[in-house]
Amino acid sequence: MKTVRRNQQNLEDSAIRQTLQEFRHALLDLHKALIDSERAVYEVDVGPVQSPHHFFQLLTNDPWFAWLRPISQLIVVIDEVLDAREPLTNDTIDAVIMESVFLLVPAKGEGDFSARYLAALQRDPAVVLAHAQVAKRIPPGKPRA
Repeated sequence: MKTVRRNQQNLEDSAIRQTLQEFRHALLDLHKALIDSERAVYEVDVGPVQSPHHFFQLLTNDPWFAWLRPISQLIVVIDEVLDAREPLTNDTIDAVIMESVFLLVPAKGEGDFSARYLAALQRDPAVVLAHAQVAKRIPPGKPRA
């Protein structure tokens, strides 16, 4: 009986991990779309990015790109959850997804992130498509991004 229960828990954990990994992948695609979109605006408003190293420095240190850090941090949280040794529960994935929804619903958020995210959604179809892929991975019954 213990073996059956353990196998069922392993199957549930695998399904939850798969769901979270798919969500993470969609979030990574959205993050990249936002970075690309913001880089294009930066280059028009400020000037060209000189090299990949220069761009990395801008992403990590320049206030222009600081608004993207909440998504970067959310991806790190998901990585930490996926790397945890203990089995994942639906409550864990719900908490991560709800944090994502809170972040990615511009009308409900406040501050620089929400305003800049909404602007990116309005100017860049790639961001809209990536946003839709994240929203598609939110389980039924949860608020949508």
